[in-house]
Amino acid sequence: MPNDQHLNDWFKERKARFNERHADELFQRICQQDRTALSAAITLIESNRPEDRIEANKLLQLCLGLNKRAWRIGITGVPGVGKSTFIESFGNYILHHKQSLAVLAIDPSSNVSGGSILGDKTRMETLSNNERVFIRPTAAGTTLGGVARHTREAIILCEAAGFEVIFIETVGVGQSETIVHSMVDFFLLLMLAGAGDELQGMKRGIMEMADGMIITKADGENIQKAQWARREYANALHLFPPKENDWITQVHTSSSLNKDGFEEVWSSLSSYFNTMEHTGWITENRKRQEVEVLEEMLRSLLQADFFSNKKWMDLYREKEAQVKSGNILAYQAAEELFETFRSI
Repeated sequence: MPNDQHLNDWFKERKARFNERHADELFQRICQQDRTALSAAITLIESNRPEDRIEANKLLQLCLGLNKRAWRIGITGVPGVGKSTFIESFGNYILHHKQSLAVLAIDPSSNVSGGSILGDKTRMETLSNNERVFIRPTAAGTTLGGVARHTREAIILCEAAGFEVIFIETVGVGQSETIVHSMVDFFLLLMLAGAGDELQGMKRGIMEMADGMIITKADGENIQKAQWARREYANALHLFPPKENDWITQVHTSSSLNKDGFEEVWSSLSSYFNTMEHTGWITENRKRQEVEVLEEMLRSLLQADFFSNKKWMDLYREKEAQVKSGNILAYQAAEELFETFRSI
């Protein structure tokens, strides 16, 4: 009898694990705002197993059919600017105006295990213990290509689960800002007062993408510096070309420690989303973002197909050797490879 019970328990556990990778089962639970199911669903879409991708695509199609929309807000800034602290404090403020919040954090990852190392749930203790909040870090690993896809898909799952506001937090360095900007409605840039350009590198390019800017840590002796920085950045933004949607980027100061400045930030966000929903900009921008994803994925698949084909790789190695020896220019080698590829 004990053996039978043990066998029954094993079958129940195995069935539960199977259901966690079954699209229909997950979809029903996500619609019921089951956060455990949402976590399992994100794990499913992050899987590279062919059978999991089939279920993941089916699940995503079911979620898209709900046509739910959240405020998609990207948050970026250099390490040390206080992104997680801001999200913790401002996230709690948002919950006074909205019913729910999801935080998808693109995290630096271990080169050994590939796992997330910052541990957002420990850095956002108050939010992580709130039943109306869902926090999920995604390890950046050695490439952001997979993270971009997984994060886009996680956004769809979070919207299906009924979350009204979704934060996408970046690692704050390099290419991640551009990737996150391509998947959100509003791009929020956090800046430090008094930090040199060497710390806030690539500032101009990121400022041009920003829909809103916040000078953080505006408390204590930093208040005056923060106000000065706000005026400087506001003046600098007037030199940039106007945005396609005619939105004028606003600059605010805030203190996550004292919870100052949040009312102004919230007012700016509300004004943006009310205006852009009314004009239809958000809908059109999301359509454009999806077309960009289509083109990006097609390029990625074609490239992967080319470099995984032994025949083409042999030809590539031949051209590569000729380029290295100086017998042919790289441009010419690429054109010859492409012509051969196209003639097959």
